[in-house]
Amino acid sequence: MSLEKFLSRVSRPSRYLGGEPGSIRKDPTQVEVNFALAFPDVYEVGMSHLGFAILYHVLNGLEWTAAERVYAPWPDMEEHLRGAGAPLLSHDGGRPLASFDIIGFTLQYELSYSNLLNMLDLAGIARRREARDEHQPLIVVGGPCAFNPEPLADFIDAAVLGDGEEAVVELAAAVRESKRAGEGRAALLERLAAIEGVYVPSFYAVDHLQDGRIAAIHPLRPGAERVRRRFLHDLESAPYPAAPIIPFMKAVHDRVSVEIARGCTRGCRFCQAGYLYRPVRERSPHKVAELVEQALASSGYEEISLLSLSTGDYGCLEPLLKALMARHAADRVAVSLPSLRVGSLTPELMEEIKKVRKTGFTLAPEAGTERLRQVINKGITEEDLLAATGAAYSLGWRLIKLYFMTGLPTETDADLDAIVELAARVKRSGKGTAGGNDVNVAVSTFVPKAHTPFQWEAQIGIAETRRRQQRLREGLRPRRLNFKWHDAQLSFLEGVFARGDRRLGRVLEAAVDAGCRFDGWSEHFDFERWQDAFATAGLDPSWYLRQRDEEEILPWDHLDCGVPKAYFLAERRRAVTGEPTADCRDGCTGCGVCDFDQLRMRLADRDEIHLPEAAAEPEPAAEDRYKVRLRLRKDGAARFVTHLEFMTVVHRAARRAGLPVRYSGGFHPAPRISFPDALPTGVESEAEILDFELYRPWGGAETVAALNAELPAGFRVVEGEAVPWQTPSPSVSIKESHWQVLLPAAVPAELPARVTEFLSLQSLPTTREKHGKAVAIDLRPDVTDLRLEEGSLRIALRRGSPVPITAWLLGLSTEAVRELRIRKTAVTLG
Repeated sequence: MSLEKFLSRVSRPSRYLGGEPGSIRKDPTQVEVNFALAFPDVYEVGMSHLGFAILYHVLNGLEWTAAERVYAPWPDMEEHLRGAGAPLLSHDGGRPLASFDIIGFTLQYELSYSNLLNMLDLAGIARRREARDEHQPLIVVGGPCAFNPEPLADFIDAAVLGDGEEAVVELAAAVRESKRAGEGRAALLERLAAIEGVYVPSFYAVDHLQDGRIAAIHPLRPGAERVRRRFLHDLESAPYPAAPIIPFMKAVHDRVSVEIARGCTRGCRFCQAGYLYRPVRERSPHKVAELVEQALASSGYEEISLLSLSTGDYGCLEPLLKALMARHAADRVAVSLPSLRVGSLTPELMEEIKKVRKTGFTLAPEAGTERLRQVINKGITEEDLLAATGAAYSLGWRLIKLYFMTGLPTETDADLDAIVELAARVKRSGKGTAGGNDVNVAVSTFVPKAHTPFQWEAQIGIAETRRRQQRLREGLRPRRLNFKWHDAQLSFLEGVFARGDRRLGRVLEAAVDAGCRFDGWSEHFDFERWQDAFATAGLDPSWYLRQRDEEEILPWDHLDCGVPKAYFLAERRRAVTGEPTADCRDGCTGCGVCDFDQLRMRLADRDEIHLPEAAAEPEPAAEDRYKVRLRLRKDGAARFVTHLEFMTVVHRAARRAGLPVRYSGGFHPAPRISFPDALPTGVESEAEILDFELYRPWGGAETVAALNAELPAGFRVVEGEAVPWQTPSPSVSIKESHWQVLLPAAVPAELPARVTEFLSLQSLPTTREKHGKAVAIDLRPDVTDLRLEEGSLRIALRRGSPVPITAWLLGLSTEAVRELRIRKTAVTLG
């Protein structure tokens, strides 16, 4: 099966192509377990999630398992699927989702739950667990939201709590053994429940009091009172995808990402991830450097991102940065650090960071006053913050981004006003510096999360959120401080589901039935539909935002994140008094996670790193200029790769192939590869002419072979030759393009007369839409030849697209013409 027939009708068709470099496709009939990894958001978001890529790599490393990806289709694609009665297909093999043994959803955000149910609907899989039999896939969830999966409890078979690298293998193995034994679903669930870190909701019954609170959580199997999370003891030896999948389109995070550490030692009391991923485990700098080397070679990316919850706390960051930049700077590779902390910014580290691209420097004070930062255990001072921002401005950063939260426990209007004052002081810290002193203030609403010291706290409602946002807006605007905020209704709904119970399943079903999906996207979020869904289910959503009693049974109390509830209660009381809790690196705080044998903090040894130096390439002299001209074929599904995406495909293939491409000068050097005018999306070509400007002589055949070894399916260099470097670019050299349009089965009887009429005209004014506006064009002047030939139109053009000409001749819309098979067959070079 294929989605190809819909691709000409949807925005960004490369979301659905598959076959990206680095992707894996196995024969499903030659394995015992078929595992669909599902991301309940759009492709470009899912492709940016590292955990998803790790599990894809782990599962496909098993000979007996095939893992394929699937993403939530954008609403325009969903409309076509439903209209045609077509099922949701896997991304890699184009297989119906219902044909898999396991569908594993990654849950990163509560507002993706509606997409999960919608994806089951599109796949033709029953939503509710009791409506599925052993012939339908096992539905499993994982990720941070799996630590309170109760709103989804009626829909899922199991949840994986904690690190997934080992658990997912045991999960697949349990399914394999169950299939071999010919077991039914009940016996399979028993197998799953025996795996450490796997929670089976149907093995627990929940009773509610009349006021909605939980009366009791009953395990239905002896000895299964709580499910403890899964821990990966050692990150150093953990599997990792050294050859990442390279999307055709631009992903949200479009770079090589390497996880340098997992976990955080800081103990911020609002931060769920800081507790869920304890203890901190660091990769050695040598292992990180090895993974970076492999990933750059296999991807062609020009940026490395060193990932962790708090990258600045990585013990070997300075020597690692120095070594990576020394090794890769000559290849124009930048290094980015997404999560920095004021307390970890040493002068030496700032000196290293300043060498990379300085687009924005991000810090997260979280609160405006010292008092409130002590409440949340955010151990940074205003003095340290201003020292860091002043240094950043002086080192060339033009923009400081500050992240705060509103609605934190004990917050007052004085704390809000202090955000304004602190941001103003940050702006002043850059006064007189060469780069400038812009400040962006981003404020989100505090959402209490399960398994944190603040899991009992109240969340402010929509009206109060908007009041506080308005107070900040009025304070920041006169000081020329840019203000960004999170939508109050989105935060409200996130808060409901973050601490929700099983009763919310009814709400979720009603909302999906009403059309809710992509709720994290403002253009698709419809709060009225959600309000109606709560009313239909007879539930008050604001009830879920209330403060909880410390004695109350919480929906997730039977799920053990490794930190006992008593520790969270003690931390909550320390928050009230503003008493700090030390960083784990400075001494054990007694959180209860570590066994101090296998499960413990694992910190990389701090030492200097000496990587092999990059092969010395002399700086290209002005006279070292060579050019190779190539003719490339683009066909099959690759025709739906847009022109800008096509350029990126070629750039990255050239980097992987090691071609000695010259770069432009300036602040953002670009490879000197020249392309022809844009080919319309959905149109094939036998004759895309590309010029590569090189600083060393390479023959045409050598270049063709090197590129073809790296280009994905659908792209093929047909021929190449060395040409004088002064040869004009393809867009100048091409004097005429020749096109073939395969005609539909039914064509107007008057088509021959229309062709004759067209050729007789001197001018044919019409309009076309460009960026939502009608633009006047003349179809006739650039057509040099037009004829009917064996079920096709043959058109020769000096410039432009054959689409509007074909539309006029056939009396069709341009959208209908794009569904025809159109091919550029040749070009005439001047």
